[in-house]
Amino acid sequence: MSVIDLIIRIKNGYMAKREQIVSPYSKYRESVVRKLKELGYITDYTVEGEKIKHILVNLRYDEGVPALTDVRVFSTPGRRMYKPYKEVKSVKGGMGHAIISSSKGIVTDREAKKAQVGGELLFYIW
Repeated sequence: MSVIDLIIRIKNGYMAKREQIVSPYSKYRESVVRKLKELGYITDYTVEGEKIKHILVNLRYDEGVPALTDVRVFSTPGRRMYKPYKEVKSVKGGMGHAIISSSKGIVTDREAKKAQVGGELLFYIW
């Protein structure tokens, strides 16, 4: 269950101008979606299902313009990329965010530097 699949589904949903997308559920994916909601890339999400759960993600548009421009994926199941907090760079001059899976949970590049914690660099989003 890769979180990268979730990100690509969200990106494709924006490209197809969908209102919402559906993704298989995991706690890890839910924590990434929660962070995307905090950052304002999506409006809301809900978890549905009893035995087989799904995450419904509501995409955000500002006057028809998608909130998400693009995504650059770094870690894949076959190639993990770990960075100490000193090596985490800002994205698009501070206009985007780096999403990192750390010991403190899912954090952005700014939060990682502030807490001085490194981790697995998942993707850049802007």
